[in-house]
Amino acid sequence: MAPQIATNTEVGLEELLDFVRPRHRMLLITERADGSPQASPVAGGVDDSGRIVVATYPQRAKTRNARRRPGVSVVVLSDDWDDAWVQVDGTCEVLDASDGESVNQEALDAFVEYFRNIAGEHSDWDEYRQAMVDQGKSLLRITPTRWGTVSTGGFPPEVAER
Repeated sequence: MAPQIATNTEVGLEELLDFVRPRHRMLLITERADGSPQASPVAGGVDDSGRIVVATYPQRAKTRNARRRPGVSVVVLSDDWDDAWVQVDGTCEVLDASDGESVNQEALDAFVEYFRNIAGEHSDWDEYRQAMVDQGKSLLRITPTRWGTVSTGGFPPEVAER
């Protein structure tokens, strides 16, 4: 059996988003207050504006870190461990469903878009919106500013040919 050769494919923004859309397993990397990295496994997707979106809670470290330092990275993984992946760097915006006193309609619309793009239609959008408020959810929206190659693991060609 021939060894698998690693690949690195450069892509533009549209190709990047096409790669990310069907993949929902991600590692979100934020920066702690002391400057060290904080990695969090998350489920995510792509919104209609081409931002990577992740639902979470305001008290989570990733959310607190993103509020303080909005420069984040996301490693998007394929379902199969040996399949393709990409790292995307970007600027993160945090939207809260509510501030405890008033509902954030922009955030609720963004949650609906998030759900639709990942899972399709919900049976009751009013119920879903209320659940986001009741649970005190936050949505992270990451605008890609740079990204690496879409890559697969394996051997360098010169090693595989030996």
